[in-house]
Amino acid sequence: MSLSQPNPVRKAKNNIAYGVMVLAFVIAIIPLISILWTVISKGAKDFDVYFLMHSMRNVSESQSNGGAYHAILGTLEQVGLAAVITIPLSLLVAVYLVEYGQRHRLAQAVTFFVDVMMGLPSIVAGLFILSFWVLGLGISKTGSGFAASLALLILMMPIAIRSTEEMLRLVSPALREASYALGVSKWRTIVKVVLPTALPGIVTGMMLGIARIMGETAPVLLLVGVSESINANPFSQPQGSLPLFVFSESQNSLQTAINRGWAAALTLIILVMLLNLIARLIAWWKAPAASR
Repeated sequence: MSLSQPNPVRKAKNNIAYGVMVLAFVIAIIPLISILWTVISKGAKDFDVYFLMHSMRNVSESQSNGGAYHAILGTLEQVGLAAVITIPLSLLVAVYLVEYGQRHRLAQAVTFFVDVMMGLPSIVAGLFILSFWVLGLGISKTGSGFAASLALLILMMPIAIRSTEEMLRLVSPALREASYALGVSKWRTIVKVVLPTALPGIVTGMMLGIARIMGETAPVLLLVGVSESINANPFSQPQGSLPLFVFSESQNSLQTAINRGWAAALTLIILVMLLNLIARLIAWWKAPAASR
């Protein structure tokens, strides 16, 4: 047989493999499209500027007015505090594991605990902060957004550490060796060469962690409490949040409350998408010119 003519058997196997991959992709994306279509179709009815700019204070469940401003503010503050604490800690831990702790027992122990925490249920993180921070130390007994942030950072940290670690390992050793050959110190090589090269992947991993914790309900229900008023102080008094708002409204039998729950769910999805878009733009802007 001529070399220019493909083997029929190999061509058939290639077509079968390609068809299986396409089928797997379609099967995987159908639930996502179904969820998005359901949330958009049911949540768009009440999703407007009024819904985004008003709270539920002095609004009964039977009324069609009211909004989720208090819940949006609470979610952004709680997730923001968790991210501000988690991102630098995760980055430092990942740099230690990749650049300094290859053969240290401490690095092995950290890796083990990170792997264990990857599967930690959110309710366990909430109960830990409740028993240690609220009941043990007696802080935020009336509920606060910061207590929820502590539980959320426990859930976000293993994802952020593991993803950052993998991105740092993907950086070519040749880049490090070239920097060392020029007489650059190790810490400056990490800051100026390794981190900028891995920045897009690091940002993606951090956003995966933020997306994970932004929809958590159990820690918020345990540590923050239910509030229908605007509370801009995450360190005192109960504070609203979008996941808890969706949960409480969906449990109501009134159609007006259920509609608000769908609109809040749509708001949560849009927030996650916007944060991902902003993070990717920042990563593209800060990435080395050669990797753009």
